[in-house]
Amino acid sequence: MSGKPFTGGCACGAVRYAVAGAPLMMNDCQCRHCQRRSGTGHGSYVTFKDAAVTVTGQASTWEVVGDLGTVKGHNFCPTCGTPTHLTFPAMPEIFIVHAGSLDEPERYQPAVALFASSAHAWDTVAPGVTRFDRMPG
Repeated sequence: MSGKPFTGGCACGAVRYAVAGAPLMMNDCQCRHCQRRSGTGHGSYVTFKDAAVTVTGQASTWEVVGDLGTVKGHNFCPTCGTPTHLTFPAMPEIFIVHAGSLDEPERYQPAVALFASSAHAWDTVAPGVTRFDRMPG
């Protein structure tokens, strides 16, 4: 377990979260879906499994089926539109936060970049980050 919880929320403060537990993974995703949702070259995420999660405020959820057929709930603030976290109806033990929504974004240390085959030339990953053309299996 991580000693200090990961906290964060939306730009206006209406939706907040706290996650107590060590991250399972920190990654960038360069798939077209994440590019469109983020408005840039990738999304950056911190994934937790079986962590103690508290969400305050009422997030809106948009559900979408991912490339591998998994239903993902994209949660965002209905007031300011900031994406805050992802949930999975079939995997309630998984909770993912958007790295940009962290109160301390410097805690984000990506280890992998997924869907690098969709990356734009102008969206490079940090040295030492392992790249996968798709989701590793």
